[in-house]
Amino acid sequence: MISSQTTISEIQFYPVKPQDGLLGFVSFVLDDKFWMGSVAVFTRKDGGYRLVYPTRKVAGQNVNIFHPINQVVGQQVEVAISEKVAEIFSEQYGSIEPENSW
Repeated sequence: MISSQTTISEIQFYPVKPQDGLLGFVSFVLDDKFWMGSVAVFTRKDGGYRLVYPTRKVAGQNVNIFHPINQVVGQQVEVAISEKVAEIFSEQYGSIEPENSW
C-alpha cells in the first residue's frame, strides 16, 4: 500500500553568490527513499522562494530530470525547503531575508 503522506528530510542548502534571484541549490531526501539534488532556489518578487527543478537538454529540448508529480507534493516540498532556507538566512543574518535581485 502506498502512503499518501510525503516526507521531506535531510534538506541541505548550498548557497551561491546571488544573481538574478538565484540564491543557491538544495538537496533533500523524499519519503526516505530518494535523494533529490540540484534544485535551484530563487527569490520571489512578492517574498519567499521558488524552486526550479533540474533539466537536461536533449535534441535541443529541455527534458525534466525529476519534478513533483502533482501540485500538493510540489507545495509540500516548497514549504519544507522554504522554511529551511529562511531558517538558515535568519541564523546567518539575524532574520533579514536576502533582497530580491529583480
